[in-house]
Amino acid sequence: MNTAEESLFHDKRIGFFIYLAVEAIMFLTLFATYFIFTPSSEGPHPSDIFDAKIVILSSIFLLSSSGTLYMAERQIRSQRLLAFAMWLAVTLLLGLVFLGFEVNEFGGFVKDGYGISVNSFLSSYYVLVGLHAAHVLFGCGWMLVLFIQLYFITTPKSLFAEKVKIFSYYWHFVDSVWVCIILIVYLPYLL
Repeated sequence: MNTAEESLFHDKRIGFFIYLAVEAIMFLTLFATYFIFTPSSEGPHPSDIFDAKIVILSSIFLLSSSGTLYMAERQIRSQRLLAFAMWLAVTLLLGLVFLGFEVNEFGGFVKDGYGISVNSFLSSYYVLVGLHAAHVLFGCGWMLVLFIQLYFITTPKSLFAEKVKIFSYYWHFVDSVWVCIILIVYLPYLL
């Protein structure tokens, strides 16, 4: 990579870290809102509706995706494109399975009559966890774009590796937010 490209990606990385800082502030605000409104004085208590099995399984899938993405990053640095694609595909699959668990969980709550407008706890829960799920969905779309760039767009491999690095910052951030959700949203009511 030449000096101009290095400078460009340095600036992009700084810009992306600023974006992640703004995202962190937004999630901190949503965590504070959840903390204030949970448990609610009316409607269901979190311990009545949370299912430890769903939380554990979905967490295994999402948090494992950080490991598979790390393996993909190692392969792209070594210029092993097929191995990179395989590990990225596994990461995408793990993210999609996680989303399936989230859709199932939300659907079960709504089916049981626990929609977003039932009480302040459920409202803050759906916004916080739903926004996280939206971030995972966006990340899955980003992985599809990386596949398109890898196979259909001629990009120098050093530039593509930088794009993967920036994506990895995003995905690891999203996984970190999930750890916070486990600790703040679920764990106190599952123990």
